[in-house]
Amino acid sequence: MSFIKRTEEYVTKVINECGYEIDNVALEPSSRRDLGEFQINACMMLAKKYGVNPRELAEKIISHFDDRFLNVNIAGPGFINMSFNEKYLVEYFNESINNFDNLIDKQEEKTIIVDYGGANAAKALHVGHMRTANIGESLKRLAKALGNKVIGDVHLGDLGRQSGMVISEIKKRKPELCYFDPNYKGEYPKLEITPEELAVYYPTASAAAKEDPERMEEVRKITALVDEGKEPYFGMWKDIVEVSRKTIKETYDYLNCNFDLWEGELSSLKYIEPTLEILKPYMYESDGAQVIDVKKDDDKVDIPPLIVIKNDGSTIYATRDLATIYNRVKTYDPDEIWYVVDVRQGMYFEQVFRASYKSGLVRSDVNLAHYWNGTMNGKDGKPFKTRDGGVLELNSLLNQVKNELYKKLEKYTDENEKKDILDILTVATVKYADLLPYRTTDYIFDIEKFCSFDGKTGPYILYTMVRINSILEKAKINECNINKIYSGTERSIYIKLLEISRMLEKSYNEKTLSYICEYLFEVCSLFNKFYGETNILNESDESKKINYISMLKLIYNTCKELLDILAIKIPNKM
Repeated sequence: MSFIKRTEEYVTKVINECGYEIDNVALEPSSRRDLGEFQINACMMLAKKYGVNPRELAEKIISHFDDRFLNVNIAGPGFINMSFNEKYLVEYFNESINNFDNLIDKQEEKTIIVDYGGANAAKALHVGHMRTANIGESLKRLAKALGNKVIGDVHLGDLGRQSGMVISEIKKRKPELCYFDPNYKGEYPKLEITPEELAVYYPTASAAAKEDPERMEEVRKITALVDEGKEPYFGMWKDIVEVSRKTIKETYDYLNCNFDLWEGELSSLKYIEPTLEILKPYMYESDGAQVIDVKKDDDKVDIPPLIVIKNDGSTIYATRDLATIYNRVKTYDPDEIWYVVDVRQGMYFEQVFRASYKSGLVRSDVNLAHYWNGTMNGKDGKPFKTRDGGVLELNSLLNQVKNELYKKLEKYTDENEKKDILDILTVATVKYADLLPYRTTDYIFDIEKFCSFDGKTGPYILYTMVRINSILEKAKINECNINKIYSGTERSIYIKLLEISRMLEKSYNEKTLSYICEYLFEVCSLFNKFYGETNILNESDESKKINYISMLKLIYNTCKELLDILAIKIPNKM
């Protein structure tokens, strides 16, 4: 349990023992550090409830405080200000040097499924996929750190028109294959296709189909056969998806995005029949299609019915999403399912969620939530594009960042060592830049700015961590013992570390990683201030030196845990 939580429970107990009933007390950071580091604002509310003077009530409460507080005073109508006794801080942080859980407050465990990534099989990942992957991965890790059971699912877009596009291109290039021979009677072999071929086939077919109506019609027919599970095209497509999944996984692995489930629309097909049985009483016919009415009386905007079965009898994306929910409930019994998906799908998810609740596909107490994000834009303020106006592939962006960082690592002559550092730095650069803005905020991705080793950037955070680790290795002190707080900067660091639990709780509640990014920058800035003021390694007083090194271990271990939540690794050197 965090120090702040312990203190809040103590103050709550004191207030109750004074005869004033209160469930909990919030300890807030003070805006007037000259009056105290923290503040209690409960006295005015209690005074109104009990009809007493708030200052007199505050006086009564603080008269029962023990020695854990210093500089206790009352401001205004009854604000209680205080700072913490150094003895209690030192004891607490000695317990926390190698115990991150001691700094945070765990939640009551929930089972949460996080659906993020949004990759489409047979298509290259583009920059739009990066933010949903980064946010989803970090929210998953944050929820785990706070004590929840979390399952991450990439939920591949592995059905749809791209199947018709790719197979039509294979047919055009390799018409001799048995899949296209109407007289073939044998068992169809596994399709042999390379990632390099896939990278060419989809964009080529897409461009051709836009210009040729006959080609587009062929694509539609093949897509329909795949969606219906008809061979040989269905088998071909599954082989294509298998190859594509490996390529997609390589990029996600590079970004430290690790999914527990690699399921998608194909995985949901076997659950469509039992799902439709549940939905059947709530569906009705509209223009030949089967739909569910999901509007509510208090809607401020028109919410159209959700189409479940098209007028030609085929299933669609929504059918498969509902079947996926059916499977998730049946298999994992989740308390919450989070969808980290583009804002443009907001209406669609509202329809799916309402249909799920209305039909009883999920219990009313299961939280289905869409956590959307703003877009990553270029310097012109518009969505990131290539020079010719196309959508920029994610790997191209990563290479641009890597090339910019490469210029800053000239001192490394060992190319293997340089490559390892570059890879870690590249991921840290894009992730920190991506997660620093509030989740719903659009932001401009400025490669030169975000690759800088100064300012609020991933490289700055990692450079600070490498500096701390270098000092720890040179000091060669294994003993951990914080015995005293010697300076105002040190105390500022410790007080900042007290804020971790509240900061993580806020990040979790608002589903944004921006607070963690800001917090890391603030801690690193405080350390660098301390580093500039203190000759750590040359300190002649051994007790003082051990004290410094112990604080550095605390900072390093704590920030390492926070960086892990952001899915950012720390290099050995920079």
